[in-house]
Amino acid sequence: MALSPRVPELGALELLLAVARLGSVGRAAAELGVSQPTASARIKGMERQIGVPLLERSPRGSRPTAAGRLVVEWAGHVVEAAQALDAGIDALRERRDAKLRVVASLTVAEYLMPGWLLALAEASPGTAVTLRTANSAEVAGHVLAGDADLGFVEGPSTPPGLAGAVVAADRLVVVVAPGHPWACRRTPLTGPELAATPLVLRESGSGTREVLEMALAPYGGAVRPRLELASSTALKAAAMTGAGPVCLSELAVMEELAVRRLVAVPLAEGLDLRRPLRAVWPAGQRPSGPARELLGLTRQVPRAQRVERTERAERA
Repeated sequence: MALSPRVPELGALELLLAVARLGSVGRAAAELGVSQPTASARIKGMERQIGVPLLERSPRGSRPTAAGRLVVEWAGHVVEAAQALDAGIDALRERRDAKLRVVASLTVAEYLMPGWLLALAEASPGTAVTLRTANSAEVAGHVLAGDADLGFVEGPSTPPGLAGAVVAADRLVVVVAPGHPWACRRTPLTGPELAATPLVLRESGSGTREVLEMALAPYGGAVRPRLELASSTALKAAAMTGAGPVCLSELAVMEELAVRRLVAVPLAEGLDLRRPLRAVWPAGQRPSGPARELLGLTRQVPRAQRVERTERAERA
């Protein structure tokens, strides 16, 4: 039996479900990695295809009409069935020669990926994994070019053209050598102070640099850095040798802080240096096979890793 031409494609139904859940076409578009005009056009096309209005639009957002609520309910069953079919097909594939290409930002690759890949090796011993490291902008480029099955980035948002899911949380800290004047300060470091201080930073294009620059934008932006370095290891070495204050991931300096090779500078409440860490893949596609398995494992392993790091710091 052929499907009626009035039945929308699966991607359009997923978009409608996201709008109903998030209350906004813009937020749904961002979650699915498409532009708002594209999402709006897809919704309007679906309304023409079905023949009834599906959304009530207002300055406060969008919500389903009475007919739209029915379509949302039916669409949920269709999407769930498609996901079950996808999972079943994947389970039928031969996995002995499975391959997975991963590209990850340095923070994720150095401090989270080892635990995730160990868990993957235990769950699927036959999976051959290749892991490359790059800054977040380069990771996005590799995934968009099809050079990787799954990418991991740092930063406040999903890169254009990609879909993603938050897999861990992180925050940036400002650290100095124990002999630096800021090591003894008791008053929190303010946004204007941090913005006016030449720091040792990651290169442009890194998620760390992007988050810091966004946090300092209200204070006129960061001044020119004292040094630009391409890895967390280099940043830590620079801080310990007295090159100046360094801003980097808390994940990267937990052990150095525990033994006071580095000291974290207290920050004012207005300085929000938190950031999500995301898995990303091309918009409109779903991770499958080993990529989907690794994505599922990222949601199980971080908690155990955090507990282990906390216990290690307490012992030190």
